[in-house]
Amino acid sequence: MSESTTREERFGHGLEVLNNVDGEAGQRVLDALADVSPELGHQIVSWAFGEIYDRPGLAPRDRQLVTLGMLTALGGCEAQLDVHVGAALNVGLTPEQIVEALLHSAVYCGIPKALNATFAAKKVFAERGLLPLGEPSAPAAAASA
Repeated sequence: MSESTTREERFGHGLEVLNNVDGEAGQRVLDALADVSPELGHQIVSWAFGEIYDRPGLAPRDRQLVTLGMLTALGGCEAQLDVHVGAALNVGLTPEQIVEALLHSAVYCGIPKALNATFAAKKVFAERGLLPLGEPSAPAAAASA
């Protein structure tokens, strides 16, 4: 967006991106902020989604992988993980890929944070009727034994 766009235009563009990425979950966040901090909702839509999420440098699925990793690393972000696990599914990541990313985060973020993130993902998967997930593939060494 150019610097000459209006506040309303930036919000409109961001809302379109938000709806494409987060769907109904994004709108629920905005609705929850409406009576306490509508300006925070506006900034999330206009800046985070209209400016940052819409940049061309990363595909939406890659942005969601980064977001899942950062929310896991921060810890205490389970409500946001709920939204972004759903967004990751919306932009083409599979439940198995999400679980793999969260498993990988255990190495860098610690097992407690990876567990919390995985349980947040499980909640979203259950809501979408995606459980149980398939059996994980055996490691290469075990497969050749």
